[in-house]
Amino acid sequence: MSTQTTNNVAAAEHNRTVALRWIDAFNARDDAAEAAARTTDYVAHAPESIQTAALDSDAWVEFLGVFLEGFPDLHLEVLDSSADEAMVAQRILFTGTHTGTFRGLPPTGRKVRFSGLEINRMVDGRVAEHWFQLDAVTLFEQLGLRVVPGPRLLPRLLASAVTRLLGKQRRAVPS
Repeated sequence: MSTQTTNNVAAAEHNRTVALRWIDAFNARDDAAEAAARTTDYVAHAPESIQTAALDSDAWVEFLGVFLEGFPDLHLEVLDSSADEAMVAQRILFTGTHTGTFRGLPPTGRKVRFSGLEINRMVDGRVAEHWFQLDAVTLFEQLGLRVVPGPRLLPRLLASAVTRLLGKQRRAVPS
């Protein structure tokens, strides 16, 4: 193995370790360690369904605060990760109990378990940029919320159901 390959493997493993420690700091509610894992110009990108603007470090802390207010025991478990010298990707399992207000929803006491994916761009052994997706549909369903089709989709859903029903009736009626 060449020296460059060895250096790349070492950098990838270091980045993976830093990303895991960042999750560990969050789980321990160690704000200083969580902040130290991020660069000073850190930017996070949340799914547009829950946050449209990019988040700097201060906005990231506020964003996390919304989740922690609703789920004070929120715990992240890294199920899988992959890293290279510049990026770390992780598959995350989120678990917690809805004992506080979450995005206007009063506490339900329900336990939640949902998955997410994140990609971290690493610079000098710290997280510089963070993208993540989470299974919001599963989260909301576990909180007792249902996704309801909007006014543009509802007629199409009804038409599809009627078409299927009429098709079944035609097959059932002998000619």
